[in-house]
Amino acid sequence: MNLSPRDPATLTRRHFFGRCGMGLGSVALASLLDDRLRAEDAGAGAGIRPGHHRAKAKSVIFLFMAGGPSQLELFDWKPRLAALHGQPIPDSFLAGKRFAFMDSSFKNRTMLLGSKRTFARHGQSGTWISDLLPHTAGIADEIAVVRSCRTNLFNHAPAKLFMNTGSGQFGRPSMGSWLTYGLGSESRDLPGFVVLQSGPRGPRGGAVNWGSGFLPTSYQGVTLRGKGDPILDLSSPPGIDATRQRRVLDAIRDLNLKRSVETGDPEILTRIASYEMAYRMQSSAPELMELGRESDATLRLYGCDREQPGFARNCILARRLVERGTRFVQLYHTNWDSHGGTGETLETDFPARCREVDQACAALVKDLRSRGLLDSTLVVWGGEFGRTPMGEPREKTGRNHHIDAFSMWFAGGGVRGGQTIGETDELGFNVVADTAHVHDLHATMLHLLGLDHLRLTFRFQGRDYRLTDVEGEVLGKLIA
Repeated sequence: MNLSPRDPATLTRRHFFGRCGMGLGSVALASLLDDRLRAEDAGAGAGIRPGHHRAKAKSVIFLFMAGGPSQLELFDWKPRLAALHGQPIPDSFLAGKRFAFMDSSFKNRTMLLGSKRTFARHGQSGTWISDLLPHTAGIADEIAVVRSCRTNLFNHAPAKLFMNTGSGQFGRPSMGSWLTYGLGSESRDLPGFVVLQSGPRGPRGGAVNWGSGFLPTSYQGVTLRGKGDPILDLSSPPGIDATRQRRVLDAIRDLNLKRSVETGDPEILTRIASYEMAYRMQSSAPELMELGRESDATLRLYGCDREQPGFARNCILARRLVERGTRFVQLYHTNWDSHGGTGETLETDFPARCREVDQACAALVKDLRSRGLLDSTLVVWGGEFGRTPMGEPREKTGRNHHIDAFSMWFAGGGVRGGQTIGETDELGFNVVADTAHVHDLHATMLHLLGLDHLRLTFRFQGRDYRLTDVEGEVLGKLIA
């Protein structure tokens, strides 16, 4: 491998050969650090590693609808539920079930809530989609709707953590971290794992959703801001030119290398790689965020204002990131919680959320297709769980959290579009065909990226961990 004068591995050789001489021990040590630094630098955004089998996708864009969008208002049409609107849910559906904030469901016999939305079949595939997503309906033949998703945890923060890391416990790596650990990234000047946010607040749980857990921190997600500097403190302070900054970074690296030899702490090498990535991003990140070269037609397609931050702008940035080789891009948009309280009603707030994302989501799929990127980019849409077929006793109409049945959609990246996978019962309460547990979704996504979820492991505290824990089956119907 040819290394530039600024590569950490090249600088490692200079440091040890220049200061320690050419003794056999120094040569061996420098060679060892070369290998480790190459690995750490790849984690930060450079280098590609082979997968376990031929990949169908190279990158992922995960459109995360934080709060749990109601599948019963979007994809899972239930005419029987509408017919039974206002009646109590049968005891057989509640037996042995647990709900968030739902004592009232058992004490007051919460009534069934039929959807007021209009559903229709769309595309040659005849996919059922409601009137809340007219633009998504226009790409019905590109997407695969999975109506049989299931998860384990029913409160927001742990459920988001579970969807991202396969565990409700802190300290586990997120999917984006697993992917960059397993495959590296084609982008040298931008992170391999990037997070973009929009909506009134950040997602419940915060940064643990894109953390690297017990993997080196170079694999954690990097959040980019919509206004000002893409990353806080990325710009050089006034009076510091590039030459002076480079000398400072070189001196810090030398000190870090010395400390790494003394302690054997691998996190120091991660720190070196992070400094180098930050240095490169001083030019690459502002260029990424500048939409001046995007055509007016592209901005109209997404419904995006050239200067205004928001979900539509983040979708364009996601496309630009995968164009530049970023492996995993995650967009969080809040707030999809729909209990029926202030700001969380199904009548007004839920339709508003749909309007905020519908056009841009469809545009992203169309744009990727027109640029020849959809086949290599897996696009995922969904939240941490779904909503109950019963209403909540709030001041306005709402539904509670539901973990036993919810919907997501997938496009590109080896997915067979134009189909609906899975089925729920007549009330939308339980999955009755083709269960797609979160572990199964993770196993399938890794498979599409060329990774075997059983073999992508990391040894920590005496055991081998993986994204899918001890479960997970690849969903063959989803794959083209």
